[in-house]
Amino acid sequence: MEDIKVYIESGILELYVLGNVTPEERAQVEAMAQKHPSIKAELDEIERSLELYAGENAVEPSKDMRNRVLNSLVVNLGDDRTFKSARTATDEENNVIPILRARSNNIFKYAFAACFALLIISIAGLFSVYNKLQESNNLVASLQSQNQQFTNQVNLMDRELGVFRDPSFKMLKLQGTSKSPSSALMVAWSPARKKVMIDMANASMPANDKDHQYQLWAMVGGKPVDLGVFDADTTSKGMKEMKSIASADAFAVTLEQRGGSLTPTMDQMMMIGKF
Repeated sequence: MEDIKVYIESGILELYVLGNVTPEERAQVEAMAQKHPSIKAELDEIERSLELYAGENAVEPSKDMRNRVLNSLVVNLGDDRTFKSARTATDEENNVIPILRARSNNIFKYAFAACFALLIISIAGLFSVYNKLQESNNLVASLQSQNQQFTNQVNLMDRELGVFRDPSFKMLKLQGTSKSPSSALMVAWSPARKKVMIDMANASMPANDKDHQYQLWAMVGGKPVDLGVFDADTTSKGMKEMKSIASADAFAVTLEQRGGSLTPTMDQMMMIGKF
């Protein structure tokens, strides 16, 4: 029943009565009128209304208009532009009220506008959800990064504590030489485990430039053995593991070209310590 009401209010019946429909629409209206008495009754009511309107507003054409029309038919001029101009003027003079064609209902325009508005709102909602999801992902990534940093720090601290708790480690504090009297570095060495660690958190030495690095040496039978290089301004504060060695009589630190040297530069010896 609701569909029939919408069909009647769509304006197609008025267009049918005025003859302003396609053949397909005409056939559809006639089929609907045969199927639904309410549509047939509405068509009859529209026709009666238009006939009544035309009868009430009918105007007797003037003699001048009558003569023009008859002359046009007799002479068969074929140019109806003059007739149109004259008819317009005469219609205005005789207060002819034109019958406006009924316009179709704007329900489809309103429906389209409503759907478009809902689409815009939905897109805005999706963008909002997407932004919140991105914020959540960033927060999760940040928390994971912080958690990883915390885990690394805990592992580092646990390893450092393990060094100090392990009785196999020997602690040796290297003292500064005349080259760098204020320098100091703690070395932890386990002969049994062949491990050498240096305490960077409490190290005291001048910062090295980009072309130089500090190099740790072990003195074994009077000969220097390379244990690796490190930077004084390293960001990895804590215990730093160096190269392994099973025996040593002393440890020393020199300042070498970046990457290290095969033999220590004696005039660049910064620290030394003996057992």
